[in-house]
Amino acid sequence: MLRDKSLVPLSHQHQHALALCVRLDRAIQVGEVDLEAWQAEIQQIFEQEVRIHFAAEEKVLFPVAERIPDVKPLVEDLLAEHAALQDLFARSAARGLQREDLSSFVETLSQHIRKEERQLFEGLQKAMNPSELAVVGKALDEALRAVTKTCALPNPATRTPSRS
Repeated sequence: MLRDKSLVPLSHQHQHALALCVRLDRAIQVGEVDLEAWQAEIQQIFEQEVRIHFAAEEKVLFPVAERIPDVKPLVEDLLAEHAALQDLFARSAARGLQREDLSSFVETLSQHIRKEERQLFEGLQKAMNPSELAVVGKALDEALRAVTKTCALPNPATRTPSRS
């Protein structure tokens, strides 16, 4: 299903986070993990985007989703996942993640994003009409205003060599 324009800003942020997951997973696979640099990058994406993204979902999107019977059970799972992810982000900011924690971080974040995209967003689009989605989109725009408008570039220390 084509993503409704009201949800596109969240989907774009999901793409940013998934790109981090792909890059980190590649680094793990080739065994080139600078733990300090990756934790700094994870902290940066949380502070610049994910923190506000989670707040917007919890303030705007989840309350709407809870009113839709087919989607309501999913919200509890997503809130629990937000809490688990916030713990991982906090541990990263405190430089408390170990190498093995990075794989868990990648798996947890990527699965969470896919669940929101494939189940939450699809469920909302099926259950809501375009005008209802537009109201949600306007509220999301307002909630996301605090997101840094600049594109955070990956830390050069976390770049993996290209495969030739």
